[in-house]
Amino acid sequence: MCDDAMESSDLMEAHFATDHLLRDLRGRSISSGFVTALAQVAQFALNLASTMVLARLLAPQDFGLVAMVAAIMGFLRIFNDAGLSTATVQREGITHAQVSNLFWTNVALGGLVSVVLALCAPAIAWFYREPRLVGVTLALCVTFLLNASTVQHLALLKRQMRFERIAVIQIGSLAAGVLVGISMACLKCGYWSLVGMQLCVAILGLVLTWSASRWRPQLARRHSQTRPLLNFAANLTASSFLWSLARGSDSLLIGRVYGSISLGLYSRAGALLNRPMDQFMAPLEAVFEPALARLQAQPERYRRVAFQVYGAVVMPCILLTGLVLALAHPLTLVVLGRQWEKAAAIFAGFTLAALYTPIASVATWLLTSQGRGRDFLVMTSICSCVTVVAFIMGLPFGPVGVAMSYSAACLLIALPVIYYFAGRCGPVTTKDLWIQLLRHLPLWVVVFGTTSLAHTMVVNFPPVVQLIICAPIGLLAGAAFILVYAPTRKTALNIFYALREWKSGHKTLSE
Repeated sequence: MCDDAMESSDLMEAHFATDHLLRDLRGRSISSGFVTALAQVAQFALNLASTMVLARLLAPQDFGLVAMVAAIMGFLRIFNDAGLSTATVQREGITHAQVSNLFWTNVALGGLVSVVLALCAPAIAWFYREPRLVGVTLALCVTFLLNASTVQHLALLKRQMRFERIAVIQIGSLAAGVLVGISMACLKCGYWSLVGMQLCVAILGLVLTWSASRWRPQLARRHSQTRPLLNFAANLTASSFLWSLARGSDSLLIGRVYGSISLGLYSRAGALLNRPMDQFMAPLEAVFEPALARLQAQPERYRRVAFQVYGAVVMPCILLTGLVLALAHPLTLVVLGRQWEKAAAIFAGFTLAALYTPIASVATWLLTSQGRGRDFLVMTSICSCVTVVAFIMGLPFGPVGVAMSYSAACLLIALPVIYYFAGRCGPVTTKDLWIQLLRHLPLWVVVFGTTSLAHTMVVNFPPVVQLIICAPIGLLAGAAFILVYAPTRKTALNIFYALREWKSGHKTLSE
C-alpha cells in the first residue's frame, strides 16, 4: 500500500516538472505555436460558420438579450481563473499540494459566483427592463462552476506545453456547442439557442479536460506555501476584474440607453472582429508566456525571444486589420447578412481597437512572465479608467460613437501607458517596444491605403465581388511591402524558418 501511494505521488509530481522543456524550448515553442495556430484556424472556421448561420436564423434582439446577461457575466468571469492558472504556469517550481489548493480555490470562487449571479437574476432583469433575462441568467450562471473546475488542469497542460491536447478540448467542445446552437435555432428556440450553445461548450469542455489531463487534486492542505501564489494571483485578479468592469461597461450602457436591438448590433459587430482576434491571441499567450517565464534567468535570450514573438504576432495582425477596415461594409454584409447592415459602421469603428489588441497583449506578457503582478495592477487600473471615460464620451453618439471613442483611447492613451509599465524594468525596455511598433506600422498604412483605393473602384458591385477583388489586391500589396522593407522582411523570414523547423521536426518524428 505504501509503495502504491509513493508511485501515485510520483505520477502526480510528474505533471509539474519543466526542466526537460529547456533542452529544446525553441523547438517546443515553435511546435506548440503552430499546433495552436492550426487549432485556432479550426475554431475560427467554426465560429464564422456559426455566426453566419445563426445571424440568418435569429434576430438581432435574440443576440441582444444574451449580450445583456453576457455583459454582467463579463464582470465576474475573471473569478473563474482568478489569476491562479497564470500562477501555476509562471512559477518555476510548484507542488501537487499547491496546485490542489489552487484547484479548490478556483472551484470555491466559481461556485460562489454562480450562486451570486443566480440571486441577482431578478435585479438584472429589472435593470434592463426585460423579464426574460431571469431564465437566461439562471441557465448561464452554471457555466462559472463548470469552467472553474478545469482551470488548473488546463494550466498544467500549458505548463507542460501539451498544446495538442488543449487543441482537442477547444475544438471538440466548440464544435459540439455550435451543433447544438444551430439545431436549436432550426427548431425555433430563439435566444435559447445561444444559451444552449454556451452550456454545451462548458459541459463538454469539463469532460474533455479531465479526460486529457490525468492530474487529480488531493484535499486542501495547510502549510503548503500556497500564499505567495495566491498573492501573485490576487494582483492579477484585481487587475483583470477592473479591466472586465471597464471593458464590459459599454454593453451595459448601450443596453440600458438604447435597448436590446442596438446592443445586438453592437455585440455582433464587436464579436465579428474581437472573437477572431481573441482566438488568435489567447493561445499564443498560452504558448509564449510559459516559454518566456522559463527564460527569466537568461536576460539576453529572453530579450531575443521577446522580439521574435512581437514580430511574429504583430505583423500578421497589422496586415489583417488594415485589410478589414477598408472592407468593413462588404465584409459585414457577407458574414452577417443584409439585416445587419447597420452594424458595418460599428465594425469599422472597432477595427483600430483590434490593431491595438495584439500590440498591447505582447507587452503585457512581459509583465506576467516576469511575475510583476503589482505593475500589472497599476497599469490595468489606469487603462480601465481610460476605457470607461472613452465609452461615456462616445455614448451620446450611439454605438458607433462608443466604438470609435474606444479605439481612439486605446491607441492614443492606453498603449503608451502599457508600454511604459512593460518596459520600466526587465530585459525589454519601453524604447524597444516603440521601435518595434514603428518598424511594423508602415505595413498597415500600405495595406489599408491600397485596399481602400481598390474598393472605391468597385463600391457598386455586390459585396461578395468587392471582397473577391479587393482582398487579394490588399494582400498582394502587403506581401510586396514585406519583401522590400527590411524590418518586415526579417520578421517574415523568422516566421518562415520557424515553420520549416517545425515541419522538419515533425518529419523526423514520423520517420
